[in-house]
Order: sequence, then structure tokens, then C-alpha cells
Amino acid sequence: MWRLMEYRDYYKILGVTRTATAEDIKKSYRRLARKYHPDVSKEKDAEQKFKEVQEAYEVLKDPEKRAAYDQLGSDWKSGQQFRPPPDWASGFEFSGGARPRGGGAHVFEEEGFSDFFSSLFGGASPFGAAGRRQQQSGRDHHARMDIELEEAFGGGTRTLDLKRPELNPDGKLEMRSHTVRVAIPAGITDGQLIRLAGQGEAAPGGGRAGNLYLEVHIRPHRLFQLEGRDVTLTLPVAPWEAALGATVTVPTPAGAVDMHVPAGAQSGQRLRLRGRGLPGQPPGDAYVQLKVVLPPANSPEARTLYEEMRVKLAGFDPRADLVPS
Repeated sequence: MWRLMEYRDYYKILGVTRTATAEDIKKSYRRLARKYHPDVSKEKDAEQKFKEVQEAYEVLKDPEKRAAYDQLGSDWKSGQQFRPPPDWASGFEFSGGARPRGGGAHVFEEEGFSDFFSSLFGGASPFGAAGRRQQQSGRDHHARMDIELEEAFGGGTRTLDLKRPELNPDGKLEMRSHTVRVAIPAGITDGQLIRLAGQGEAAPGGGRAGNLYLEVHIRPHRLFQLEGRDVTLTLPVAPWEAALGATVTVPTPAGAVDMHVPAGAQSGQRLRLRGRGLPGQPPGDAYVQLKVVLPPANSPEARTLYEEMRVKLAGFDPRADLVPS
């Protein structure tokens, strides 16, 4: 989960505009690095400012990092509390080896860099494995792909429009768009990678092109919560269905099924529909969490019925377990 942190305006730190060329950025960095270098500077807080200049240059000198940073927008101010959107990197294609989340991948770390930098460009980010080049082959690229739960369940084909940041001959940042067609396998899970062979960076000298890895993110669903291949549904039931038992219709990713609610069921109780989650080897399960919903006392008849229940069930104490022993 993203945490709040202080936003850093890298353009302001380097004293350049957002339309600055790569050469403008390099010149400004060199000037400020000399000014604040701890070994020679007499400026106040020189060491801290030197680190800030280094961090800003690390982002703005790299077309990919700069393009991603620019996507966050120019409305933020330095020191303002900031939380990056969870899909902030969607639609961008980055170089570097990709890896599924939680895997033992190379972690990119820069000592002294801020939490803001680490959250956007550190080991857990799309840039965490950037910069490694396979011998005589092009670099692998990777991008994020957001899909619906229904696509994860049934599979399908998706056309993606990706933007690849590049510097033009004048040193200015430009976005080159291209389209890829992706086959989504049924049962794919959140965080899994799809490899498109040969669709990464072209190799110098005619070698083997790199691959494009798409990291799949499954969007939140209005009914189901997803964990691995298992899905959980909160199912409203009437008090008499919970008390007396009933057969109710339950939606699942594979379609509606009839399920038996046992007599005496309680709100919060979980029932399992085996094999009704995402397909796979083995398939996931669907869990149904019961939620007892009371009818509103919004008519004279309903109020009369509740009054009768209060009299006839006077011995029932829902808070009996709260009495100290």
C-alpha cells in the first residue's frame, strides 16, 4: 500500500523548466553539483542539497523516469503530502528486466535518496530491474496491463496502446506510441507476467531483440474480492433464511449457482463453493460470507411484527456473551 510522503519538484531543484532539453538538464546539474559538493562548498546544508540535486538528475536525465514523473502532473508543490496513484505507471513501457511481485529480483537502491524517489523508482517499482542488458541482445521492456476480473477468469485478447519515452535529435523528450496485441490466458492471477517475445528493445548489430513483459493487475470488482485464484462474495440473507435454512442463488465468476444456507447460520459465517474461483491447476474456490440483513420497520405491519417478536422471543439476549462470568 502506498504511504504519504513529501512530493519533490525535481525541475525546481535543478532550476530548469519542464520543457528543458537533456543538455539543459545536464548543464544545470553540473553547475549545482559543483556549487553544493560537500568537499568544497561553503553553502549552508550543502550535503543535503547535493543529495537533492543528485536525486533530481537521476530522474530527469533518464527519458523513461522523466516521462513517468511528468505523468504525475505539475500541480504538486515541494513538501506537499503526496501519495502516488496505484496505476500511475499504466500505459508506459519501460526498459529493464521485469519480475513478478514478491519474487527474488534485483533491487535498485541509491543510498541517501528520498522515500519519494524509492516509491516511484526503487526496487518495487517498474524501474527496479532497469539497466541490465543481456549480451548481444536488446533489453527487455516491461509495462503494466490492467484487466477486469471477467477477463482473468475467461481469458481473451486485448489490444494495448503503449507509450515509449525517447529523446529526439534535439534532446527533447517525446513519446512514441505503438500497439501490441495480447492473448490473456484464462486463470491469470494478479501480478503475473505475460511475455511477448521479441517485442522489447531492438538489439544493436542485428542481434536478438529483447522481450516485452506485461505485469497484469486485476481491477477491483464490485462483487468479488480476489486473493490468488480464490474469490470472496458478501451475500445478504434474510433473517429467516439464516435461522431456518434456505437454498439461495449465488453469483460466481463462472455464473450463478444454487447454494444451501444451513439452519442457524450467523452473519459473518463463510461457506465454500469448491472450484468456483479462477480456473487453474488446481482451480480457486469461491467463498460466500453471509450478511444477515434485517427488513426495515417502515410500515405499521412491519412494526407490529417486530413487537410480536420482542414479546414472543423475550428470552433471547444477543449480548449474553458480553456478560462477565
